[in-house]
Amino acid sequence: MSVMATTEDISDTLADSASENSEGLLTAGLLGWYAVCSSSSLKKEEIYNLSMYNEPIILYRDNKGRARCIKDLCPHRGSSFMGGSIQDGELVCPYHGGRFSSEGECTNLDRLTCQHIIDSNYNNYAKRIHLSQYPCVERDGYIYIYYNGKAKDELGEWNSEDKLVDHIPDTFGFKIDEYKCEEVTVDFKCDWARIIENHLDILHIFWIHGDTIPDSNVNRKTITSFDQKITKDFRHIESKYMHKSDSKDEFITLKFIPPGRVLIYKGSPETARYIQVLDHIPLAQNRARVIVRHYRKFLTNEFLAKLVMFKPLQHRIFYRIFSEDYLVLKTQTYNQQMGYVEKDNVKLLGEDKMIQYFWDWHRKATVNDSPWSLHPTTSTTNTVHMDFPMPYPPENPKLAKDNEKSILINSIIRIIPIPLLILLIVL
Repeated sequence: MSVMATTEDISDTLADSASENSEGLLTAGLLGWYAVCSSSSLKKEEIYNLSMYNEPIILYRDNKGRARCIKDLCPHRGSSFMGGSIQDGELVCPYHGGRFSSEGECTNLDRLTCQHIIDSNYNNYAKRIHLSQYPCVERDGYIYIYYNGKAKDELGEWNSEDKLVDHIPDTFGFKIDEYKCEEVTVDFKCDWARIIENHLDILHIFWIHGDTIPDSNVNRKTITSFDQKITKDFRHIESKYMHKSDSKDEFITLKFIPPGRVLIYKGSPETARYIQVLDHIPLAQNRARVIVRHYRKFLTNEFLAKLVMFKPLQHRIFYRIFSEDYLVLKTQTYNQQMGYVEKDNVKLLGEDKMIQYFWDWHRKATVNDSPWSLHPTTSTTNTVHMDFPMPYPPENPKLAKDNEKSILINSIIRIIPIPLLILLIVL
């Protein structure tokens, strides 16, 4: 790929752009709407545990099937709901059996521990015991939460200045119901912003993933030159890469929608047959999760897709790609935390403009929102949540291994009838 400007040119360009567009650009900060779970992952009568910026939270479905998000803290004695349950749509604490409605109220105060113990103070106590919640919306197969680090006892008091409509894919060039999609969730022990940077970087795709991505035009031997056009408004930053040819056709389009969503279109957003949606979730320091969806307008027949094992083969590609990135992401995180990734040590190229814009936004948003100071940990903080195993690849390879077994078994099942058919014909 060609280098379109020197590092000094980039710095000057960015400075000019910042001064010209200092108002009204990327109004969202690091606190706001995050897609934190897929609808299919949030099972009925099951608790989904995660965290945001070090704060443990849980998701569950109430008695009407609605997604709810609460701070993982029982208001009775401060225990976690880990190991708890959902009974008739109510959240049950594993410590003393306290049950909570979808509105956060305890529904069995007079029988909180044992049926033969009745405290005459329950009426006053009832006014003080209440779950703390975050706004939670289910849309297009995603569970979104509005996270600001300050869970509320009453969601009616919540005043969100940030609109969810500014984050959904429909707002940015495609209709989800026109596509089929495959999805994986992946876990990393590294800085979540480094993962976003990785997904905004077109350069590494050819080099590190050239042997994995099933596209003959994307490999080390086909690295070529592109023109790049970047546009910004208050909702997102967009980078278009166009072939250096008379047709100027688009090769790929990237969109960053703060705080954590990246859209990747193969070609123009208006005509793309293949679109990737990546949602980045800052679980804790050195712990991050990404929900990955690949939307497609080809092989939409479910029977044919199943026959050719499209889903497990697609999952194999997903897991391999993120495994290839993982060592880079962990070492980048280390270098950043050690202070090695500073201006004098890192020299950006012309095609790194998108990454530079992202980091400019991230630095400003970090100063304004200070998300890591909302629930800070120290060297003496119990590490129970940090020790909690991360279930998804590449951090945990179990699902990737299970997927490989599935491909092998299904391949054998599809091959066995062939020799049997030949024997029948011969005999």
